[in-house]
Amino acid sequence: MTVSRTICLGFLAVITIGAILLMMPFSTSSGSWNDPIVALFTSTSAVCVTGLSVVDPGTYFSFWGQLFIALLAQIGGLGYMTTTTFLILLIGRKFDLRQKIAIQQALDRPGMSGSTQVIRSIIATTLIFEITGVFLLLIAFVPEYGWSQGLWLAIFHSINAWNNAGFSLFKDNLIGYQSSAIVVFTITGLIIFGGIGYQVILETYIWLRDRFLKKKATLVFSLDFKVATSTTLILLVLGTIAFLFIEMRNPETLGNKSFGDQLMLAWFQSVTPRTAGFNTIDNGKMTTAGLFITIALMFIGASPGGTGGGIKTTTVRVLTSCTKSILQGKEEVLLYDRKIAVSLILKAVGVLVGSIATVIISTILIALTDPELDFIQILFEVMSAFATVGLSTGITSSVTPAAKIILIITMYIGRVGVLLLMSSILGDPKPTRIHYPEENLLVG
Repeated sequence: MTVSRTICLGFLAVITIGAILLMMPFSTSSGSWNDPIVALFTSTSAVCVTGLSVVDPGTYFSFWGQLFIALLAQIGGLGYMTTTTFLILLIGRKFDLRQKIAIQQALDRPGMSGSTQVIRSIIATTLIFEITGVFLLLIAFVPEYGWSQGLWLAIFHSINAWNNAGFSLFKDNLIGYQSSAIVVFTITGLIIFGGIGYQVILETYIWLRDRFLKKKATLVFSLDFKVATSTTLILLVLGTIAFLFIEMRNPETLGNKSFGDQLMLAWFQSVTPRTAGFNTIDNGKMTTAGLFITIALMFIGASPGGTGGGIKTTTVRVLTSCTKSILQGKEEVLLYDRKIAVSLILKAVGVLVGSIATVIISTILIALTDPELDFIQILFEVMSAFATVGLSTGITSSVTPAAKIILIITMYIGRVGVLLLMSSILGDPKPTRIHYPEENLLVG
């Protein structure tokens, strides 16, 4: 039982438990037993923080079913190992070397030291942001729905926004609040900070604390911080401009709105493909260009250590830096005056190739099971599942059971990660002393 197998099987265990709970009569609003496929799909989507749903969660599930979805999204966002370790700490036990290694791999940390402090800081950060989101969303929901329902709506959407899950209790998701600045900026703020990674948030906190206390020693930001923040900012700005330019003439999305609303909708649409899944416009009515931009943003996803999916911003930066080095005739890959290790470059290439292969295979299989669907709809749905986004053109509930099973597997692969899943199947690599001769090969 390797560490990678422990993590993969842990996610499967949580998905199974969630599916059993969602099958129970008390989880549905009708009081009858739930369809196993619906329960499994919803549980997988919640644990994998995707947000794709074959039913309307707000009307199909009872309060208990909605609560289970929120809890599963919370566990999925934190990660199986983080949640397990936190429970171990709660009962006062110490964890062994294997658990420290598992935490290191699950959070993609460089070392094992300070694992306890990291888990505690992750939990504290999560609670602070989610509680803040609840209070802000109360301003929008309480006047319309009253205190009891408004509070639950605020809690549910805050949890799903921070964990980049994307489940909503409204039939039209957040389209009804597309002009509400408090909802739009609260949800997008939670999505961005939830997906940017705990390490970035921690370094920001330390920097602000040192500035407030006027300490002479200044914090040197890590390479992870620089890459994650700069890449995220670039993608958000370019995405907003692209959606505004492409969709502002489309009367089905931004065309009939004021410029202020258009800007706010374009901003939201730029943020939510970063694996969140909320939507303030009907994705099925977007232009083909808009859908392809959304697919590209979904594929990139969030940053390592966060609650989002995709191939991650750091992977994209490493690969683009490789391309830049090749074009400049350099033999080293540099990022912010730091040399990138060959092992990291190989890992980035592996993530890219594995991710593309997964998306292609899933798209082909669904095209075979549901040949009546358009290619762009299938690709959009598969990319949303793999990158654990949750956006849809509206075909999720109408696809065949076979296609739903394919999407379930795709969501799972996207959440645990292609490389981690392959490591759990093939086992840990064995060291070797054999070195083979080098030879040139025509490439490109």
